[in-house]
Amino acid sequence: MYAQVKQMIAQQIRSGAWPVHYRVPSEAELVQELGFSRMTVNRALRELTAEGLLVRMQGVGTFVAQPKARSALFAVNNIADEIAARSHRHHSRVLRLAQEPAASEQAHALDIRAGQPVFHSIIVHYEDDIPIQLEDRYVNVGVAPEYAQQDFTRSTPYEYLSRVAPLTAGEHVVEAILAKPRECQLLQIDRGEPCLLIRRRTWSGDRPVTLARLIHPGSRHRLEGKFTT
Repeated sequence: MYAQVKQMIAQQIRSGAWPVHYRVPSEAELVQELGFSRMTVNRALRELTAEGLLVRMQGVGTFVAQPKARSALFAVNNIADEIAARSHRHHSRVLRLAQEPAASEQAHALDIRAGQPVFHSIIVHYEDDIPIQLEDRYVNVGVAPEYAQQDFTRSTPYEYLSRVAPLTAGEHVVEAILAKPRECQLLQIDRGEPCLLIRRRTWSGDRPVTLARLIHPGSRHRLEGKFTT
């Protein structure tokens, strides 16, 4: 039975009757409209969300998903450019932009002593009005001394850092995680939704520049890469 509901909803999406970002009727409305039980409708919506056709935004509703955002696995790109290339609008919300003492993890990564100052920024990046990345970044003060003076609602950390400390090397570690409750709230996802975590460290010349933790909702993002032998 739920397969019939899935097929009906998928047809609405594929035909364009329900375009990207269209708010899907509530479960109660679909029950009344389609004539199936609430349990059947709920299962169909959950499976379509898992398949990437729908996206659920906690406390807001269920929407038709845009095709998953794609990033190159081994490249370091400007997220604003990636979004613009998909003909969508980037904007950001800056939650933190301050100087603070480096903890041992940041100090080791940035080749400084624990307690020395680092810049710390936390930014949510949006594609149109959907959050697709939570960026938690530490920056070497000695390499980018004016980082905390930038307006990252008008540009991105990538753009500023590319000017003052051009990237020469980087490392990535990619993990599948379950986001913490606060991260789920910021990304507008349900608790328990799988996410992609990219831990990234970058250098300019022989100097470490940044240590970043980038979280993407799994239903809204994918990584891709290619290689030759």
